[in-house]
Amino acid sequence: MNRRIFFFTFTLLVLTASLLGACLPTGKPSSPLATQPAPAVTPTQIALVDGLGRTVRMEAPAKRVVSLAPSNTEILFALGAGSQVVGRDDFSDYPTEAKKLPSVGGSMSKYDLEAIANLKPDLVLAAGINTPDQVKALENLGLTVYYLPNPSDFNGLFNNILAVARLVGRDQAGEELKASLETRVAKVQAQVARSQERPLVYYELDGSDPTKPWTAGPQSFIDLIIRTAGGRNVGADLSSAWAQISQEELVKADPDFILLGDGAYGVTPESVAKRPGWENLKAVKDGHVMLVDDNLFSRPTPRNVDALEMLAKWLHPDLIQ
Repeated sequence: MNRRIFFFTFTLLVLTASLLGACLPTGKPSSPLATQPAPAVTPTQIALVDGLGRTVRMEAPAKRVVSLAPSNTEILFALGAGSQVVGRDDFSDYPTEAKKLPSVGGSMSKYDLEAIANLKPDLVLAAGINTPDQVKALENLGLTVYYLPNPSDFNGLFNNILAVARLVGRDQAGEELKASLETRVAKVQAQVARSQERPLVYYELDGSDPTKPWTAGPQSFIDLIIRTAGGRNVGADLSSAWAQISQEELVKADPDFILLGDGAYGVTPESVAKRPGWENLKAVKDGHVMLVDDNLFSRPTPRNVDALEMLAKWLHPDLIQ
């Protein structure tokens, strides 16, 4: 599937899920780790509130998991639960072991419900790219579904990790992974705090039309990574998390760094320099046009911290060790 099509499909599904989620009754715990009181709960029983406000109950940690999103798959493997994953979506490509698992669809947001059921999972792990209707369809098959919300900050990411760890019986691994990631984020924050400089960063999601390319706006995780790495996001004042910016606005901003998240489409620093009107941008003239793996920035996974450390080193090479 063309990654551009997936990007726009992903954006539409996230917005749809967010709007539908906003219509849910209020008063329920917002944290995925919050639990509802339940009588006679044994140590192995689980009751977690998911991103749709539903209390998901399990008699024991899941031994057979189907992941419906690449971010979920990455978290499961990072927790050491890869052996418990029996199915994954079309786009789960990291780590490489995940690609050996049977796929249950996901291209054009269509999943093979029969294939999912035939894998006999005791947990289906959904995410922000899935809709409430898809969750309901899976529940109608008698499957247990937990909807992992899209985090808006690192604490939300860490909560997601702990929630997945609880669901698959990897609580200690979850705590250890959370502690390690927290330490690394805090180290970056402490180091960049020593500088008053905040380089301006333009992150390109899709530059197929260079007169109005797509970029990361406010309340996106990419924006969070840029700010935490000690930078300023060119798209910070745009109207949504994924938005188009005019070439005139970009030229006026004149970013210090350009990050090409669309490198998988064939975009290169050389091709950017050949775009009419882009050749005089500071980032182009200084050689600060960087190819990046968009999955490190866009998927809410532990690898977001890898992206943070890499970007902080580029923006503040004298401070980051």
